[in-house]
Amino acid sequence: MADSTNFTRLADNRIPAGDDWLSPEALSALTQEELVRRAKALTPVLAANAKEAERIRRPVDSVWQSLRDSGMFYHFVPKMYGGLEFDLNTFVDAMIALGEGCASTAWVAAFCIEHNWLLTQFPKQAQDEIFGSHPYVIAPGVTAPPGTAKPVDDGYMLSGRWMFGTGVMHADWIMASGAVEGSSPPQTMLFVFPAKDAEVIDTWHVDGMSGTGSNDIVVRDLFVPSHRSVELTRVRAGRGPGTEIHASPIFKIPTFPFQALAAAAPAIGLARSAVAYFRDGLKDRIIFGTASAQAEKPAAQIRLARADAMVRVAEIAIRDAARATTELGISGEGDDPAARTNVRVQIAYAVDLSRSAIRTICEGSGAKAHSLNNPLQRAMRDINVIASHVAFDLDGVLELQGRIMIGLPPNTFVL
Repeated sequence: MADSTNFTRLADNRIPAGDDWLSPEALSALTQEELVRRAKALTPVLAANAKEAERIRRPVDSVWQSLRDSGMFYHFVPKMYGGLEFDLNTFVDAMIALGEGCASTAWVAAFCIEHNWLLTQFPKQAQDEIFGSHPYVIAPGVTAPPGTAKPVDDGYMLSGRWMFGTGVMHADWIMASGAVEGSSPPQTMLFVFPAKDAEVIDTWHVDGMSGTGSNDIVVRDLFVPSHRSVELTRVRAGRGPGTEIHASPIFKIPTFPFQALAAAAPAIGLARSAVAYFRDGLKDRIIFGTASAQAEKPAAQIRLARADAMVRVAEIAIRDAARATTELGISGEGDDPAARTNVRVQIAYAVDLSRSAIRTICEGSGAKAHSLNNPLQRAMRDINVIASHVAFDLDGVLELQGRIMIGLPPNTFVL
């Protein structure tokens, strides 16, 4: 077991504290429309704290508490455990709204909400145990690079150092991958264990998305019981053993398209807010050497319209991806590589369009766009980091789709 003092010093695992869960009555009154309304109401709160989140390199505690109070972390918790069991459309609506305020905080929230869905892939015993003590979890899901898992009686001894621990700064549980020693064929499992058993290493020093606090996570020879593990290949298709106890098809959708969707929604919100900021500033910016506002310049009007069109098309693309992903859960075709890849390509294109929209705006905003007081400089840095995520590797997913289109097998399991 790692030194829990080290975890507490860097990460604040007092939040969630566990003494302020929403009551059953409050949850029963929370509709999908109300959840989206609450997310939109939080947009200015996230925006007002975006600079501070970047400074401290993690979500601001008071903002995180507001997210908890809104009820959105119950979104994908099964009804049998007192959750909301809402759909993907509502999730996209809410995460776009948060992304308009702060891409970093929205990114963390989106993954932590989605990881409650991921927990439903684990055996029923794990779900009973964890949801029984936590109405929802705040849990990073880390897979790169995989740790090592040594089989022992009734479980595994897990060791590893994983990068990109999004959500770890407020975590109560952690999900991490591990390659099983001696397995033939090679087998990789996903494990879930208490956050207090891990060490958090301060590595998240980046030029964009600084406020996510996605630090490294370390465990050494940690015992994880068998029921807190699941084969990653089954999770990939949305066919983990835990899905058998849930009737809703939302728990049978494929994992990687869903995770890509969760990561893309904040990017759409970020691009949408950049367009609005550029639009609102046009009337006040006077181009040097002229006597007229930039709003009167055809070039600026074209840039504004082009960027707006890019963002609207990107939003249409991810909303259609949400529909297609849901259909895979309903049809039971979540293990179809071609279907999953189609969705992945669409989502990667949406993020690429969002980046192009923000670049178009920044190129037309002059030197002031690079001032640290201007949200556009953060938007450009944030979208560049978002677009570097493996889920949005456009060349990679296009190569994968091209292979499938000509009858070649996939060359990666991340699809």
